[in-house]
Parts: sequence; structure tokens; C-alpha cells
Amino acid sequence: MPGLFSRIISGEIPSYKIAENDAFFAFLDIAPLRMGHTLVVPKRETDYIFNLTDAELSAMLLFAQPIAKAVEQAFPCKRCGLAVIGLEVPHAHLHIVPIDSADDLNFTRPKLSPAATELEEARRMILSKLL
Repeated sequence: MPGLFSRIISGEIPSYKIAENDAFFAFLDIAPLRMGHTLVVPKRETDYIFNLTDAELSAMLLFAQPIAKAVEQAFPCKRCGLAVIGLEVPHAHLHIVPIDSADDLNFTRPKLSPAATELEEARRMILSKLL
């Protein structure tokens, strides 16, 4: 049975999609650390990010780069932090989070619970900055 992120990629589970190409899919985290928190996942289902091929891993970062820049513009911050935790969902993924301090990437902190309208607005804001 496909995992959660594969079901999101296929459209079986709705998401707030930011970007997609043949190999990767980016969407908003619905329980973000901060508004604008975006997940980047490979379409090929693999649990551990370092099981990706060299080409996939480098392509994933290149896919994430313009998304991170758009998040930074949409949500004023010092920069976007990048985290690979990999324990929450057994599908390799990157967290792109707008941060002002290292503590903003503290995954033990309570997550936000934004309404659907807030997530759609965050999505719209990021898309407006994505070149």
C-alpha cells in the first residue's frame, strides 16, 4: 500500500501543492513549525534520504532552491532553514522552514494548527514569489 506522501503526490489525499516536476513534489506542511513550512519529497518512494542516488539527491536540492527563495520572500525571515528528520513519515523529505533563529527549527516545539484558509493564503503567497 502506498505511503502517506505517495498518496499526496497521486492526489488521493489533497495538499497545498507548491511545485512539481517529474521527480519531486513540494507542498505545505499542514502542521507547520512556522507559516510557509514546506516539504519537498521525491516521487520515488524511499524511506531514507541517503538511499537516494547521487543524482536524485543533488536534483532534490536544486528543485528545493527556488522554493526556499520564494518562501523567504513570502514570509520575511533571516533565511530558510533546511532540516532532514525522517522519523515522522517513512518517505524521504526535506523541511524548508522560514527561520529567524536556530530554535525555529526545533521539532519538539508545538506545531501550528492553521485553518485551511490560512494554508491556502500561504500557498498563494509562495506561488506569487516563485519564479
